[in-house]
Amino acid sequence: MAKTTSTQLISNKSKIAVVIPCYRETDHILDVLAAMGPEITSIFVVDDTCPDGTGEFVQSNTKDKRIKVIRHEKNLGVGGATLTGYKAALETDAEIIVKVDGDGQMDPALIRTLVHPIQAHEADYTKGNRLHRRGATKSMPFIRLLGNMGLTLMSKFSSGYWDIMDPTNGFTAIHRDALKELPLDDIAYNFFFESDLLYHLLEIDAVVRDVPMRAKYGEETSHLIVHHVFGLFLCGHIKNGWRRIVDTYFVRDFGIASVNLILGSLLVLIGAVYGGFRWWQSISTGIPATAGTAILSAMLIIVGTQLLLAFINHDIRRVPTQPIHEIDE
Repeated sequence: MAKTTSTQLISNKSKIAVVIPCYRETDHILDVLAAMGPEITSIFVVDDTCPDGTGEFVQSNTKDKRIKVIRHEKNLGVGGATLTGYKAALETDAEIIVKVDGDGQMDPALIRTLVHPIQAHEADYTKGNRLHRRGATKSMPFIRLLGNMGLTLMSKFSSGYWDIMDPTNGFTAIHRDALKELPLDDIAYNFFFESDLLYHLLEIDAVVRDVPMRAKYGEETSHLIVHHVFGLFLCGHIKNGWRRIVDTYFVRDFGIASVNLILGSLLVLIGAVYGGFRWWQSISTGIPATAGTAILSAMLIIVGTQLLLAFINHDIRRVPTQPIHEIDE
């Protein structure tokens, strides 16, 4: 069987729109636009009230008829700018909408690979993953890698997509059918956008796939400051995780996994409280706790932990596997 080349990954009948949210991207945006291949039918550059006038800069320096500049009257954040582009793309006949950042870290040539799982009806939404290959993180700053690991673990819990890595990656593609199902006005406008989008994708049982990619880290300036957004991400993931679990295991369904979660949580809590109280009591009185007391506390925690692990195993197996979008004829 002949091997499939990268140029064969795009069907001639596919119509792809690209959304580029921009905030202070005049140093890189022209290079990003110049790298867009002929498979792209429309490009939406969203000027999120850029102080350097990225939108006007693009209009003055490009002649590509596929490009349409949209300006915000007030800054909405990267999520808000992307959602504006999504809504504009839905008004076209594009079947797949790709989101590319304007800072030059994403190679537009990879769009062919990014959209392939959607065209092959293997996914509704695809995203870049900079952590897929061994050695792929060598060019990634250590603090960014460390933060990415923490955000990945929180995102797995809050979104329910346990097989997804690099959740804040902004190089994404989505089929219009899935996009139309999403409550676009309810998705976060700020840096939490990509993570919040994953939560909402699970709500509609969309299939999400990672696509390996390499990121370029040059002299571009990141607008995401870790210590400024840590609280935002932590609170957002806790909120979404709680909402997902309640909705999935107590509203839409109630089964053995729900029982495992309830009993496991209670046993761990009771074991920890009981053991802690006996430990404090033995210190206060000077009378050592009995072996039976320690064993009882440990057994409660161990059994509870086993039940919680069983719940997590069940949760991992609930990841959607059947795409919701219709097959393009």
